Amino acid sequence: MSQATITRNERPVLPPADFEAMLRVSTFLEQHPEPALLLGPDGQQVPLPLEVYEILVKVAAAMRAGQAVSVTPLSQRLTTQEAADLLGISRPTLVKLLSEHQIPYEQDGQRRHRRLRLCDVLEYAERRRIERRLRLDEMTRQAVDDDLYSMSATDYTAALTAARRDH
Repeated sequence: MSQATITRNERPVLPPADFEAMLRVSTFLEQHPEPALLLGPDGQQVPLPLEVYEILVKVAAAMRAGQAVSVTPLSQRLTTQEAADLLGISRPTLVKLLSEHQIPYEQDGQRRHRRLRLCDVLEYAERRRIERRLRLDEMTRQAVDDDLYSMSATDYTAALTAARRDH
């Protein structure tokens, strides 16, 4: 049995040119919430494990939306630029996060190049998302407590100006 290996040089797969075929696959997967069988060209069938089926559903939905798709193992190592791009931040900002121990990284022996595991970058992104959500919830709660939602836009602007002046 051969084993597929995902390497750093794997390219994203673009949606197929035959959009109708992609639409049929995506619609089929939406209508069948349980794993199906994989049918080989020789007629041999094998049931798809739930995990593979769930990935297939996501891949089909993304391609149906015209998005390119890439499957990468969580252990994949990223350069600092790749990690920064994934997080939507600059490379210098990422390097600062690394120096503050916000995201784990490895350095190759005597080399200065840092490598980050994809799973660590994704964990940081999730922590950041949760922190933003908590801050927004707190700001909303404070605005409700301060009765800012019942104010007119003019009154709100005046209150905001006064609060900035007081701090």
